Amino acid sequence: MVETPLSKSTVFVVDDDQAMRNSLKWLIESVGVQVESFSSADDFLAQYQPGRSGCLVLDVRMPGMSGLELQEHLAERSIHIPVVIITGHGDVPMAVRAMKAGAIDFIEKPFNDEVLLDAIRRAIAYEEQQRSFHNEHLQIKQRLANLTPREHEVMEMVTDGKSNKEIANILGVSAKTIEAHRARVMEKMQAGSLAELVRMALAVGDAE
Repeated sequence: MVETPLSKSTVFVVDDDQAMRNSLKWLIESVGVQVESFSSADDFLAQYQPGRSGCLVLDVRMPGMSGLELQEHLAERSIHIPVVIITGHGDVPMAVRAMKAGAIDFIEKPFNDEVLLDAIRRAIAYEEQQRSFHNEHLQIKQRLANLTPREHEVMEMVTDGKSNKEIANILGVSAKTIEAHRARVMEKMQAGSLAELVRMALAVGDAE
């Protein structure tokens, strides 16, 4: 069986209503996704290991820490698991607060099963995309760390659009020396083209 983002992800359900937890577990598992359920935000925090692939389905009103407070608590600690909010007491300010804090969707009970499943699919697809971006960024940073200070200078000027001749004049060396530096930069960065090198530089710059 081929693994997909859905099959290798876990949906963490946090709801104080046991009947709702059981219903959600059955529904989500019916499309081949693992589910772990918790009766409170504190219970979830005690057991969740940051970095696990998946998303969080959160009820808003619960004893102790509310769903929105849990969402904000995770964000403050830079735990970026995608969140789908469900509630039987939705209102516009609550929805705005949830979405501003990064929720993927805000769904009012009673809801259509497919609406929730679509929100979960979107959340998991988003998490997979973010994980891919993060991994690519780490790889680029590791390659950058292998460049010498001079190669860093050359890469910055090359990706800034300067020609070999211009770089040679700025650094007071020959164009042939710059060609050699540039070739090593391309090799160390594993860039197949100038466009790819520029994309890597932009990716790292945007993430700083």
